[in-house]
Amino acid sequence: MTDFQDDTRALALDAADPLHALRDEFLIPRHHDAEMAYFVGNSLGLQPRGVRECIDEVLGKWATQAVEGHFTAPAQWMTYHELVRGSLARLVGAKPVEVVAMNTLTVNLHLMMVSFYRPTSERPAILIEAGAFPSDRHAVESQIRFHGFNPATDLIEVEPDEPGGTLSMAAIERAIETHGARLALVLWPGVQYRTGQAFDLAAIAQLARAQGAAVGFDLAHAVGNIELALHDSGADFAVWCHYKYLNSGPGAVAGCFVHERHAEADVPRFAGWWGHDPRSRFAMGPQFVPAPGADGWQLSNPPVLALAPLRASLVLFDRAGMPALRAKSQALTGYLETMIRERLADTLQVLTPREPARRGCQLSLRVHGGRDAGRALFDHLAAHGVLGDWREPDVIRISPAPLYNTHTDVLRFVRTVEDWRDGR
Repeated sequence: MTDFQDDTRALALDAADPLHALRDEFLIPRHHDAEMAYFVGNSLGLQPRGVRECIDEVLGKWATQAVEGHFTAPAQWMTYHELVRGSLARLVGAKPVEVVAMNTLTVNLHLMMVSFYRPTSERPAILIEAGAFPSDRHAVESQIRFHGFNPATDLIEVEPDEPGGTLSMAAIERAIETHGARLALVLWPGVQYRTGQAFDLAAIAQLARAQGAAVGFDLAHAVGNIELALHDSGADFAVWCHYKYLNSGPGAVAGCFVHERHAEADVPRFAGWWGHDPRSRFAMGPQFVPAPGADGWQLSNPPVLALAPLRASLVLFDRAGMPALRAKSQALTGYLETMIRERLADTLQVLTPREPARRGCQLSLRVHGGRDAGRALFDHLAAHGVLGDWREPDVIRISPAPLYNTHTDVLRFVRTVEDWRDGR
């Protein structure tokens, strides 16, 4: 295919994209005098144009009303976190009572483990995937130690059994059944950060609960990337961040799901006053009465300035809908994979599963020639305004985000890799 045909095809695919106008809702970083081809939404999503207006609204109210801003419409601060509740529930397939935006991901993970990791001498173990994101591994190891158990025996890591470092469902099932009698908690990712593999969360939850274990999900790389159905999944809890595919800014406030079966239950938890039932919160009594649902795990009042960007981003997700975003994502990533296999097979190995149902938008790529070649290609891409990200020891992650990436972006990536290969 000629360069002209490549351009024509990519432009035609972009023109036929029903979500193409959403790209204009984002600020695209520039490289010299052109827009960057940005493939790092799996690390930090781009800024929606509506963010500034949402933040300015809060700043303006603070400047003109000060403390009264807690109580005055529109968007009063007292209940500001409720402004995102409905959209978050739709995004993760939950009931509104089951979700709350609060804290950061690992803080939320610790709070959830306080409630749902209840180890005993017979059941002390937590099961995770080998190569889990370090924050998760640090959290679960520290919780095991905190309860007086030994991570060397009570942190169970399921090793990859497929080429490229991915995990079969059979391997997960074997591990849960083998260790089932000792499992207090199964903690699993929605999408594995390094390989980009997506998992059947409902099946994993069913396996864990059949063994009597609690089950939670880390959705850092799944929320806003794949369709989720948390309420129906059977999970006890889930946690996620909003700075990746949810485009809510660096260090953004995170999200949390607690299944409604725990909404009124007397579940052990760390308490804070914003988790107190709002009907009696300001009576300032000494006894903690948890709010029903996920709100009952809040500690402090909502970080209003941090929630404002999330409001702006969720407007776009509501406008597009996850089914349409997922369809575009599969088309974009499928186009990327096809181009790699047809034109770059001598240069790049795709580690992420080929089946669309087993991946999100991310492809994890290993460069033939080892780490030095991989770093050289990564640096070449960045120098030409094509930005992915690097994960040691030898993986480049390229993630076409359907809200703002295009087929033309993907073609630019492929051509830039070809230029590097042909110039070596």
